[in-house]
Amino acid sequence: MRAACDDARMADLERRSPSRLSRRQRERRAYQLTLATGGLAVVAVVGIVLAIAGVVGGTIPVLAAILAVVCGLLLRRTLSGR
Repeated sequence: MRAACDDARMADLERRSPSRLSRRQRERRAYQLTLATGGLAVVAVVGIVLAIAGVVGGTIPVLAAILAVVCGLLLRRTLSGR
């Protein structure tokens, strides 16, 4: 049986990372990502409707949808606290 001090994770008692965001910075990032996700989703939905009607091409709505998904995933990661 090995001793607890042999475990490298237990021996390193320093903070996790000096580059971690403060609570205020995480709140701001989550707010900005929420606005970006919502705005891009609206652009995607309106753009798809207009593309179906033949008013605009389909490139912008597809790009907006992809960016909305990326922002949503970043928001989820920010809110999970990992």
